[in-house]
Amino acid sequence: MLRGRTFASLRKHRNYRLYFAGQVVSLSGTWMQDTALPWLVLQRTHSSVQVGLLLFCRYLPFTVFGLLAGVVADRADNRLLLMVTQAASMAVAAALAAVALSHAPLALVFVLAACGGTAVVFDSPTRQALTFRLVGRRELPNAVALNSSLFNAGRVVGPAAGGVVIAAVGVGWCFALNAASFLAVLAALALMRTSELYPLDRGATRARGARAVREGLAFVRRQPQLRLIVGSTAVVALVGFNVRVLIPVLTSKTLHAGPRVLGLLFACFGLGALAGALVAAGAERPRWRTQLGGLAGLGAAMVALGLLASTWADAALLALTGLCFTLWSTTSQSMLQLIAPDRFRGRVISLYLIAFAGLSPAGSLLSGWLADLGGTGLAFLVAGASGLAAAVYLQWRVRALRAAEPRGRPSRLVEADV
Repeated sequence: MLRGRTFASLRKHRNYRLYFAGQVVSLSGTWMQDTALPWLVLQRTHSSVQVGLLLFCRYLPFTVFGLLAGVVADRADNRLLLMVTQAASMAVAAALAAVALSHAPLALVFVLAACGGTAVVFDSPTRQALTFRLVGRRELPNAVALNSSLFNAGRVVGPAAGGVVIAAVGVGWCFALNAASFLAVLAALALMRTSELYPLDRGATRARGARAVREGLAFVRRQPQLRLIVGSTAVVALVGFNVRVLIPVLTSKTLHAGPRVLGLLFACFGLGALAGALVAAGAERPRWRTQLGGLAGLGAAMVALGLLASTWADAALLALTGLCFTLWSTTSQSMLQLIAPDRFRGRVISLYLIAFAGLSPAGSLLSGWLADLGGTGLAFLVAGASGLAAAVYLQWRVRALRAAEPRGRPSRLVEADV
């Protein structure tokens, strides 16, 4: 029964099968690139602060354009817009390959990281809004979890392959292979049957520009569940989850290892995240207890990472970190999309992404600074402690929401409405 539920969206929806197949190829390339980028900077500069600066450039566009991206996702044809953003990401990957293979100035890497981040900031809410159109409301939690399983399968395959490619032929070929991988998802989007996409009710009148942004912010302010999800995500993003900065530094400076261990550690994190996504896909509905357990487990695992400096112990803890992170984040995303009506979905998702990715520039710099100040042990301890604190606060607020509900009436919390 669990197995049948886990892959329900794939069985029932042809368009989603096409999307899934394209992402299988594309996301492996994306994670290969994400492994190669910080390694390229670390090779040339030997500075964890510079790695933090790279992630700052990569995620700054979420802060600058995040609210606008949500408005665009609520207005545009999601399938066509996703084709545009994927083509832009392919062009950035090809340019990174040229820069790395020609040994061009490192400043171009930071510029291209910002360009790639700009493409992703418009891609992310559009991609999640398209998922609703591919499978409908009933299968949405399952499809969100399967998307997460794809994303995290890429974490396993991409970094492992990236470590091998870097060691064998150099970092530039990771970017070239990623550029080629985008052809798969572009072909899948082109082959979809638009007549089978689920319709959206975006309302007869639509606010534009700044008014549309204010409208989305006002909707989130009126929803205590949305405020909790976005707020706890902001805390974790700022100080509690910067493994893209810390894993390369952990590999190079704490474990004194090379690209193969880098690939191993990223792959272990991805393997745990994949397991967490499959568990979430098999669940009938998103639950607060799953979200809380994932967040608390994430904090505890990162505290343990701060205390241990052994390759295999760190690999096991990163797998646990990935599992807990995905249970927490996948449940959060499902709740957000189920709470938000069609006309607000893109803007709600964009606010979540601003909290998660828009604060990552500051979080990346903070993690890099902490790693320079006291090693990766200090950085992981601070991250883990913040995750545990966020879990305690979230548990307290959820209990308060339950206690405030009228007795004898069904709970209005999202898990009762799915």
